[in-house]
Amino acid sequence: MASPTTAPGIRLGWIGLGSMGNAMAKNIHRHLVAQGLPPLRFFNRTASKGDALEALGGTRCASVAAVAADSDVIFISASDDEAVQSIIEQIIDSGPGDIAGKTVVDTTTVHPDTTKAATARLRRAGADFAAAPVFGATPVAEAGRLLVAFAGAAAAFERVAPFLEGVVAREVLRVGEAPEQAMLLKTTGNFLMAGLMELIAEAHVFAEKTGLPAAAVEALLERNFGAVAHSDSVRMSGVYLPGRGQAPWSGLDLALKDVGHGVALGRRAGAPLPAAELALGHLRRAKAWAEEEVEGKRDGGNGGSGSAAAPRALDSSSLYGVVRQDAGLDFRTEFVKRRDAE
Repeated sequence: MASPTTAPGIRLGWIGLGSMGNAMAKNIHRHLVAQGLPPLRFFNRTASKGDALEALGGTRCASVAAVAADSDVIFISASDDEAVQSIIEQIIDSGPGDIAGKTVVDTTTVHPDTTKAATARLRRAGADFAAAPVFGATPVAEAGRLLVAFAGAAAAFERVAPFLEGVVAREVLRVGEAPEQAMLLKTTGNFLMAGLMELIAEAHVFAEKTGLPAAAVEALLERNFGAVAHSDSVRMSGVYLPGRGQAPWSGLDLALKDVGHGVALGRRAGAPLPAAELALGHLRRAKAWAEEEVEGKRDGGNGGSGSAAAPRALDSSSLYGVVRQDAGLDFRTEFVKRRDAE
């Protein structure tokens, strides 16, 4: 089958510039410029997050409705289900005449029920809807090497495909025509990743307690278990607990949401996910650790009682700190302690 081609003069819009959304939006904008197409239109609630994209030549819009009115394809990259629902409402409220015949693509990881409801609402308004959740952390997004799970009508895929593989993604997995199917695959990937993260954390703690060099474990993971396992292993060195003011590769709150969706869906389907339940419990304890650190409830706490400081932004791999604690080790590695002290 011939490769999808880009429609002449097609206008793209982007809503949501978190760390992942920002990286994807920049790559798409660069591609548009290289193809001689109109620049990417964008909106983000926190305006300053769009400064870098605007500096590249992106067109800042005043609202979600303005993006919807001036774009043929509208991408969404939000934080959670509530944010996606709000954006969909604003797109629809921009007026049926503004979105009829347009394509909305959600890259956010949300509950399949949220996607199913959005599909019905947008189709009633005359727009196509597709789900395209992504696999990969921020550095992978910046490199344009994400894995995308795509589900939607064939016409929607033909329209969107030129801006996915080779632009934001190394590959696109076609899941089906019902958009919620992509979210089910992403949910499956999330609890697989959480289980893998748990195993790798345990392996590193086992190595530390038995005297096995961490470098040997990391080399084994890279050469025998592949790039994903190696990337998770690298996080255990210090990424799992970013320094204050540093951004995580993938946020803990997102992991709690994503793995939580999987656990809830498993229970509803009568398919328990004990490995995901274990990882979810450790993620919750990691979040509690960050909150206690601010409150000064233990050694190494910052801020003290009544401090206005926000909890440190932990990575989704921060369950490593909890696995360390359960083995009698400090949540913080020696590397993290030295880094924080500096």
